[in-house]
Amino acid sequence: MALDNESFEILLATIQRFIRERLVPAENHVEDHDEVPEEIVAEMKELGLFGLSIPEEYGGIGLSMSQEGRVAFELGRTALAFRSVFGTNVGIGSQGILMDGTEAQKHEILPRVASGELIMSFALTEPDAGSDAASLKTRAELDGDHYVLNGTKRYITNAPRAGAFTLMARTGGPGASGVSAFIVPADTPGLRLGKPDKKMGQRGTKTCDVILEDVRVPAANIIGGVPGQGFKTAMKVLDRGRLHISAVACGTAQRIIEESVNYARERKQFGKAIGEFQLIQAMLADSQAELLAGWSLVQDVTRRFDLKPVHESDPEVSMRASCAKLFCTEMVGRVADRGVQIHGGAGYINEYKVERFYRDVRLLRLYEGTTQIQQIIIGREMLRSA
Repeated sequence: MALDNESFEILLATIQRFIRERLVPAENHVEDHDEVPEEIVAEMKELGLFGLSIPEEYGGIGLSMSQEGRVAFELGRTALAFRSVFGTNVGIGSQGILMDGTEAQKHEILPRVASGELIMSFALTEPDAGSDAASLKTRAELDGDHYVLNGTKRYITNAPRAGAFTLMARTGGPGASGVSAFIVPADTPGLRLGKPDKKMGQRGTKTCDVILEDVRVPAANIIGGVPGQGFKTAMKVLDRGRLHISAVACGTAQRIIEESVNYARERKQFGKAIGEFQLIQAMLADSQAELLAGWSLVQDVTRRFDLKPVHESDPEVSMRASCAKLFCTEMVGRVADRGVQIHGGAGYINEYKVERFYRDVRLLRLYEGTTQIQQIIIGREMLRSA
């Protein structure tokens, strides 16, 4: 699955112009009002951003992982809230249906997701289960041709906007084999949302609890129609999501470096621009070298991802995706820290964009699996393959 090169380059140029002319000028609005303007959301739908990774046969654009990575890089160069508006549609919200869903599920759900008519959200994390997804407690009890769901999901991105959830619940015994993935419409009786979370950064993104009290869902809403496959579906989805976030981290690092270089050229101390001081140059150089290393890694792993069968997992690719996620999200944290340092006191003031990015990128090391979870995945696969 991929868009032809000529069409993709035209799309990428259009997205770059949209970011430059529409998103960057709206960054202050997002910061001040904690929301993405609805007119911008409508323009995102028209551009097809909600269906980047969904095949053309289901109404999407059908980008390969390599192409999606290049788009994600560009989206990282502006406030991360903009990407978050459609991020769950492109990734974890829809990819489980695309990879493991029945044809009926794909044709019913994916065209509405690709158009932006339906916002999909991914509900896995719970108060006592996140990285240890196999231990989740939300239960789904079979009652005739329906399942009755009870439990609480936590920190669910786009839940306030979602029209439906890809939701993990326990249909069987303990461990991974007892977990199933459900398509749960947001208006199902018994499903309610908690109050919106107040977060350190990423203003304009929306997260909250999803609370299920005797929520009846047809058994036909299990993704793929087979119980007990939900954990495998979740793990396959996360590979693509981790590569997407890795590319976003690289794009944000690029934006922070640009802000820092511009400030270093303009800010004067001791009679000259601070960029002329070697210690400032050293921080810029370290950031540039780490960005190039991270982006090279992302491009390599996305190419490998595209070579494997779309419906299958590959432990080697998963390990490399974890390497990219670990390195790039840690890298952008260091770049953001240096960016604040280069700005000096101004870097601690909200008026300067580097302060916002410093807060925003901290989340990248936590979601889609923390840095420590990536280390476990990498180490485990190294020992297994040996």
